[in-house]
Amino acid sequence: MKRVLSETQVICSLGPILIGLPGTELDEPDRKLLCHPAVGGVVPFTRNFSSRGQLELLVRAIHSVRNPRPLVCIDQEGGRVQRLKDGFTQLPPPGLLGRLHDADPVKALDMAYRHGRVMATEILACGIDLSFAPVLDIDCGSRVIGDRALSTNPATVTILGRACLAGMHDAGMKTTGKHFPGHGSVIADSHVDDVTDTRSLEDIEKSDLLPFRDLAGELDALMIAHVVYSRVDNLPAGYSRIWLRDYLRGTMAYQGVIFSDDLGMHAAQTVGSLEVRTRWCLEAGCDLVLVCQPEDVNVLLAAIDGPIGDTSGPISKLYGKPTLDREELAIVKQAGIREFHQWQSSLEKLGSSGG
Repeated sequence: MKRVLSETQVICSLGPILIGLPGTELDEPDRKLLCHPAVGGVVPFTRNFSSRGQLELLVRAIHSVRNPRPLVCIDQEGGRVQRLKDGFTQLPPPGLLGRLHDADPVKALDMAYRHGRVMATEILACGIDLSFAPVLDIDCGSRVIGDRALSTNPATVTILGRACLAGMHDAGMKTTGKHFPGHGSVIADSHVDDVTDTRSLEDIEKSDLLPFRDLAGELDALMIAHVVYSRVDNLPAGYSRIWLRDYLRGTMAYQGVIFSDDLGMHAAQTVGSLEVRTRWCLEAGCDLVLVCQPEDVNVLLAAIDGPIGDTSGPISKLYGKPTLDREELAIVKQAGIREFHQWQSSLEKLGSSGG
């Protein structure tokens, strides 16, 4: 059936910038931002959420602005990074899956699959395409990673990460491994500090890089760390041609989509203005860049007066294809269908028990 466009819908290509919005509804200034030729999608945060119904209306409004429709992505990792809570399964921190794996590997694999499947099913049913998950960093002392990582052991991260990927894929969601090539082995938090990893490439390849390399063929996208790996390049990885073009696309032969992390983070500011950061990311090899704070969005888009690339192709590869829509998910919950309901309950129980 041919799609009928609304009178207000703009037909145009999608740009490489994913933006944050200020509130729970779209107003006219928001719509203008979404129609900017450099914009290709939206990253909702807790500030954009008051209820499931409100969120569904917001996402539908975002979809209606342009054709092709903007991509909608969110952080729904579980634990302390879960933007949607009221009305959604309270997912345990991924680190609890690693602790469970130490005691019962078979059960941990099952729970990792459930984690990915339940998370993806719930947010796809709201119209959101993608969660930036799973975290494939190693928990080796980072203040910002910690129990967001699946384990302190790279092999365990790979095993549990693969199960999570399978759950997400079976729900109809594409996957995003982060934060390449590894943020877990440096203490500083790139949101508020400059972060430098002084290890050699060989040392990084023996630890942090292992899950990314092992799972590269199963990952639809990767998000890049705002970390300087000083013995590889003097630029943060998201601005580094050495990391993105030479190593990721070359040595690893990675074919998926590449995201920057939020360009408003402290560690991303080293190269200059938001416009400079955006252009450097794209020139280094990122396909899509994140600018999550509304004040940063306004500054950046005011400085860019036209298109900076057509990323409709990469974005089209990341659209969600839910296996359950919102009505079907509601029926599942109302009927208490055992398997899915039991998955939700078991995840919440794991989180409340602390593993």
